[in-house]
Amino acid sequence: MDDQISTPETDSPVLVVGAGPVGAVLALELARLGVPSVLLDRSTAPSAHPKMDYLNARSMQLLARLGLAEEIRRRGVAPEHPFTFVWTRGADEPPVATWDYASVEELTARIERSDDGTLPSQAHQRLQGSLLEEILRAELRRSPLVDFREGWAFEGLVQDADGVTATVREAGGPALTLRAGFVVGCDGASSDVRSSAGIGVSQLGPTTRHRDVYFRSADPALRRHGRAFLTITGRGLTLVSRDEVDTWTGTMLLQESTAELDPVEVMREALGADFVVDQVLSVVDWEGRLAVADSYRSGRVLIAGDAAHQFYPTGGHGANTGIVDAADLAWKLAGIVRGWAGAAVLDAYEQERRPVALFNREMCSNLLEVWLRFFRLAAAGASREHLAGFLHHERYQMDNLGIHFGYRYATSPLVVPDGTPAPAWDWNRVPATTWPGSLLPAARLPHGPWVDQALGHAFTLVDLSGDHAGKELVRQAEDRGLPMAHLAVDSPRLRELYERDLVLVRPDHHVAWRGDEPPADWAAVLDRVAGR
Repeated sequence: MDDQISTPETDSPVLVVGAGPVGAVLALELARLGVPSVLLDRSTAPSAHPKMDYLNARSMQLLARLGLAEEIRRRGVAPEHPFTFVWTRGADEPPVATWDYASVEELTARIERSDDGTLPSQAHQRLQGSLLEEILRAELRRSPLVDFREGWAFEGLVQDADGVTATVREAGGPALTLRAGFVVGCDGASSDVRSSAGIGVSQLGPTTRHRDVYFRSADPALRRHGRAFLTITGRGLTLVSRDEVDTWTGTMLLQESTAELDPVEVMREALGADFVVDQVLSVVDWEGRLAVADSYRSGRVLIAGDAAHQFYPTGGHGANTGIVDAADLAWKLAGIVRGWAGAAVLDAYEQERRPVALFNREMCSNLLEVWLRFFRLAAAGASREHLAGFLHHERYQMDNLGIHFGYRYATSPLVVPDGTPAPAWDWNRVPATTWPGSLLPAARLPHGPWVDQALGHAFTLVDLSGDHAGKELVRQAEDRGLPMAHLAVDSPRLRELYERDLVLVRPDHHVAWRGDEPPADWAAVLDRVAGR
């Protein structure tokens, strides 16, 4: 077919650069779909600095299907600890405000009681990013389809119509070339892959400089006002409890007046408490920015994660947006490599994921501004009452399931619209709808697991017709080379929730098409959803 991308002989169909959470998930998702890859990473071990600390429920769904959820929860913060934000002018006085969000234990209990599609099938999880990298690296080493090259650097690329020639180098060794069908840059905010492909980045607002102090302390002064995930002080410090035991990170704006001072002393001053530090594990300076790449693709070179978008830690958007990038891109690349998808799937990657990054950039900015206003108001001498009132108004930001689950690929060329109006979007809830482009709502099968756990690796036709009307449609899809599972369920409750008798679900769990009867031209539907 003339809309296919050729995949000639190469060293690997896909070269992934960067083995952080996004690159690792991409390689593991490709392996799950039967596609081998080469994964390069400069480091030979996980980052010593914890970086991220929060996996949202959508990321946990995707990590669960890789078989990693149990290990992540075992290594993460214990499930009984809530997500508490304490806002204080200083630890030497009572908090100005406290924001609470459910613990994993509490949200899991709510999920078990609910079956209306407005909650996910997995709860969130607090976990240090360094531990997540450790778990993912161990899984990468076990995978027979991932050629994981630790201690290898990417140095440049040249692409042509048939593939990409990348220059790579093992530490201390000579430069080598590696031929790949596609290269994906998951190599961070200063991505060499993005630069090599000539992709620009557009930034919202200025770049700011910050300093993290990663340390151990069992001093009860750090919990003078009770346990908290985050303690935000009016003197410019954000204190993060990393494990709810004795490991912490203190983050401060890096200023000329304090850059050369002892960072622990600066942190004590900003907290307003003289506490004992048992061990400084690392001190890291970093730049904060709100930026999104101008494009996610240049020919056979694509980018994902921080290479495609950079956010501040506020709101947990960074790694979580990137993990979904990886799941979206993996099935599209797998379709090209295995021959059942057309060229349009790679165009759709940017069309689907870049608007999500732009939206999340605004949401991150929205919460970041609460931090900055709190710092400015406290510095200006605002009263406790004013600060408390301001923060009370903003506490809606905590319960934001709609941000993580409510994005829709409404204009995607891989989605077949049905002419119905888009349902309302809610900040706090998962939209319970199969409107084309939406995520399939989470629900339990009768006497069985969650629906998302029963879906096939590729496309799945969820058949609620009661007479297996979709069986013939699945046979026709397979005859056309499109892998598709048939999930027939006899459940009036599920039929009411999913709104149609037949719901075609993509490999990333987004709805591609729905109807109460087979369409007049099923072949056209199949071609569209597969980018052909």
